[in-house]
Amino acid sequence: MTFVNLGDLKEFEIAKGIRARVVNCDSMSIAHVTLDAGALLPEHSHVNEQVVNVIEGELELTVNGEPRVLKPGVVEVLPPNVPHGGRALTYCRVIDAFQPIREDWLAKMG
Repeated sequence: MTFVNLGDLKEFEIAKGIRARVVNCDSMSIAHVTLDAGALLPEHSHVNEQVVNVIEGELELTVNGEPRVLKPGVVEVLPPNVPHGGRALTYCRVIDAFQPIREDWLAKMG
């Protein structure tokens, strides 16, 4: 078993106003993400299945062109390769779970 202090992890910028600290294990990545109010996440897709958990704030997530607002207690499950993007309606804290790990982020995590 491994214990991780999030404060010890390198924070990196996903997009302007969107920062993450990521815990990786053998088969998944857990991203602790903060978004400034108004921050935009450009539309993208990835090979990872993703579970989006808003812990604080309101996040407008657009999936396949359909916008929806996520708040604490509302979870979005995204299959692999589905186009999605977002906009922070307020300051947000989000925990994203990815399976498999986000290989594309490894270099950014230092």
